[in-house]
Amino acid sequence: MTPSFDQDAFFARSFLTATVAELDDDQRWSTWPETARTIDRGPQPFPAWIVQHDGAIDTELGILKTGKEADAFLLDRALPEELLTGSPGEATLMVAKRYRAPEHSSFHRSHEYSEGRRGKDTREARAMAKGTAFGKQVAAAQWARTEFDVLKRLWEAGLPVPYPIQIVGTEVCMEFIGTDDERGAVAAPRLQETSPDAATTTRWAARLRDVVIDLAGLGLVHGDLSPYNILIDSRAEVPDPVVIDVPQVIDLIANPKGPDFLRRDCTNVCAWLLAHGASPSAADPEEWFAESMRRWETP
Repeated sequence: MTPSFDQDAFFARSFLTATVAELDDDQRWSTWPETARTIDRGPQPFPAWIVQHDGAIDTELGILKTGKEADAFLLDRALPEELLTGSPGEATLMVAKRYRAPEHSSFHRSHEYSEGRRGKDTREARAMAKGTAFGKQVAAAQWARTEFDVLKRLWEAGLPVPYPIQIVGTEVCMEFIGTDDERGAVAAPRLQETSPDAATTTRWAARLRDVVIDLAGLGLVHGDLSPYNILIDSRAEVPDPVVIDVPQVIDLIANPKGPDFLRRDCTNVCAWLLAHGASPSAADPEEWFAESMRRWETP
């Protein structure tokens, strides 16, 4: 039987622990309490595995991926060991994606992706245009906020993306797609790293076609979809794709290049699928594109 959680006892022990605990250089107190606003937390109801306790500790376990505009780190968020009972919500692995200011980023085409988006704060817009220190920080925070908000929207729409846990400044914490067992934490492989048989590739083609078309139904284009930002969820009995890296998501209609980005997404993914045995009818980039445009026009 799973033991019940005694809140009063927990906080009493947490206070005692906090008075004597010294965090290591790779640790911090959980930033969950900093996300009190609903817009800074993932869709509700929160999954049972989310660690919401103020006394939890974030431990950085290493870097998972470096990117053009951000780096992804593996974090363990857990209660102190002496407080663990084995109940859900006491410990979990997360991905912390941390965005860099533009001067430390190699992503130089942001204007192509953000065209058609409307800014809400003219002071921030002016600061970004002038390239001030404040403006550069705002730019990084905007990319983080965009990714978090898009992940929430896609998750709520039922698309296969990591659950977005929280956002604090330029850091987005999301679900870790991978396994954690006696071998330790192992991230799910990227599509590029897999060698599926033809039947599996054809099944994945059907799933990814649905993702591209469902995005279009929301008026969106991933904008950078490729075998490098599609994970194959190794936790599932029958592994299927999970799409990541969505900060550059594009408005299909408001952005003049929206259809061009859509066609490129279709071409990039279908080329890999066809090269790995998918049936031509399942991975036809022109059919994907046409159906995506039709879905947008007749939702």
